[in-house]
Amino acid sequence: MGIMQYLCACKRIYALSTGMIRILTIIGARPQIIKAAALSRAIRNNFSNKVTEEILHTGQHYDAAMSDVFFRELGIPAPQFNLHIGSGMHGAQTAGMIAGIEEVLAGERYDAVVLFGDTNSTLAGALAASKLHIPIVHIEAGLRSFNMTMPEEINRIVCDQLSSLLFAPTRTAMDNLQREGFFTSPATFADRKQRRTWHSGDIMYDNSLYFADLAASRTDIIRRLGLEGEPFILATIHRDHNTDHPARLCSIIDALARLAREEGIKVVLPLHPRTRKTLQSPEASRPNASLQGTGMVVLPPASFLEMIELERHARIVMTDSGGVQKEAYFFQKPCVILRPETEWTEIVEQHAGIVTDADTERIMDAYHKLTAETPAFPPVFGNGHAAEFIVEKMVEYL
Repeated sequence: MGIMQYLCACKRIYALSTGMIRILTIIGARPQIIKAAALSRAIRNNFSNKVTEEILHTGQHYDAAMSDVFFRELGIPAPQFNLHIGSGMHGAQTAGMIAGIEEVLAGERYDAVVLFGDTNSTLAGALAASKLHIPIVHIEAGLRSFNMTMPEEINRIVCDQLSSLLFAPTRTAMDNLQREGFFTSPATFADRKQRRTWHSGDIMYDNSLYFADLAASRTDIIRRLGLEGEPFILATIHRDHNTDHPARLCSIIDALARLAREEGIKVVLPLHPRTRKTLQSPEASRPNASLQGTGMVVLPPASFLEMIELERHARIVMTDSGGVQKEAYFFQKPCVILRPETEWTEIVEQHAGIVTDADTERIMDAYHKLTAETPAFPPVFGNGHAAEFIVEKMVEYL
């Protein structure tokens, strides 16, 4: 028996003997690792006598710069289980995850499985747990882009339908669930329990508040890049809809290069591994050339604390990441959304963000509009205590 298996056995015996709730948190991508930090912290600080947690990493993101570093930086214990699935076609990747998760769940006794967001790891965890009649807790429930060509939209809808406990981060997400009949659904789950839905606030807001001061003392990225007192654009591009289509990627990078050149403002671009791979292809020679221009600061993937510092000091953020959209809002930075739509409609409704898709001229126009105004940033994402609320409701339900 390996050390992790031995520790799991000890936890299982302890949980059974004390009547504690035993949960398995499933993660697989960088944003889920960050969200798990908030949940683990809430359990450790406020519910350590009621809940014991174990972590399963599917290995969906296996690049150390995008995964392992976050465990070290955020103080999350190493996962008890790692499936090492890696990348691949959606079907093969999800199937491998389902098989691995099912094996773990069948060999242990858990009172609930906790899932975050809308990745293939989320979908696999929902399918595996539902077949074994284990209650599913979905954090970030109710988000909708209404774009059924997005894998994430499919994943989040399926996970919501299979979940016993749904935690919606915003009022808009709650409204989506109400329109879809979640509040009046007759569905029952294990032990004939009915589904419960709550407006919890956003767990990422918890983390941004908690780690903001820590980031300032733990990283010197602003000084290292010579950005002290200098306005800059922070840009991130990682969605396959942009990175796997050189024409779209080219349009975005053209806009960034033009802004650097015409506005005299630096553009800081931490490159996701998928984006870097596309830029190495022959079709990407033009955007590659643009990245060499004056004012373009191209970095390896930034750590979570480095991203917080960059977001806090940026003049404006441009991203296709849902998480970075929200973090920009948390730190009261306007955001250009490099997608055809966004799940976080509150940002657009508050005039703190503009959806531009991968359109050079729309990106340019959005930059000028957002930097000419001073948006309001009302607290639409909760009070910074979502994780504690979520664990409290889990304890009550389970």
